[in-house]
Amino acid sequence: MKAHGKTFVVTGGGSGIGRELVLQLARKGARIIIADLDAAGMEETKRLAQSHSAAIYPYTLDLSDSHAIGVFAARILTEHGAVDGLINNAGIIQPFVPLNDLATDKAEYIMRVNFYGTFHLIKLLLPHLLTRPEAHIVNISSMGAFIPFPGQTIYGASKAAVKLLTEGLYAELLQTSVRVTLVMPGAVDTKIMEHSGVSISKEALAGMEKAPRLPASKAAECIIEAMEKNQPRLVLGSDARFLDIFSRFFPTRSIRYIVKKMLVK
Repeated sequence: MKAHGKTFVVTGGGSGIGRELVLQLARKGARIIIADLDAAGMEETKRLAQSHSAAIYPYTLDLSDSHAIGVFAARILTEHGAVDGLINNAGIIQPFVPLNDLATDKAEYIMRVNFYGTFHLIKLLLPHLLTRPEAHIVNISSMGAFIPFPGQTIYGASKAAVKLLTEGLYAELLQTSVRVTLVMPGAVDTKIMEHSGVSISKEALAGMEKAPRLPASKAAECIIEAMEKNQPRLVLGSDARFLDIFSRFFPTRSIRYIVKKMLVK
């Protein structure tokens, strides 16, 4: 589905990949509804997009709150009349600790934001999307959905749930006007740790920083291109493509490789 003239909902549009998605959709002549918990970040995104004369509408939204999501969905349909695309980009990582040390309420919060936030938005907007001449759902998962990263077990589980949700939707919607794209990014240069409120040891950070990081602008460009081509699956970044293949052919060996890279014993 081409972006020009369409109305998109983009979650997490206040920073990182989400901000770049908004800016690049604006350049293509789209209308964008931003949903993010960071009101100041959304206003900065809107300011940066001013040169494109874009119609951008920010809404503060807590994706961990299913009631708030319901209010948001009803409000945007009332205020804007039509939505053609939904890009579920927002997500957070967990504290870098083993499952045994992760508080249950924190694990549940990660699942509410990453999986249930995505699920509820789709569930509420899909009936409307099915009435459109063409529509598109893009869900951002992670390479953490097909290979485990020590200290990010619940994050990986949440993104694996997004992966299977998206693949199921793709199958169910094949005979409809709604197309579906699953995005599996590798390391992207964003502030996800800062926005997730987590820290990491210097040793583990040093190991992670050795990996190549895709600029957020390039990630957004590839995501929009995949959407416009109705591409069902995008594995984004050389690290994600490598681990996708490695984990399928050598599942145990690939896990040991990740442990060694992250300097976790």
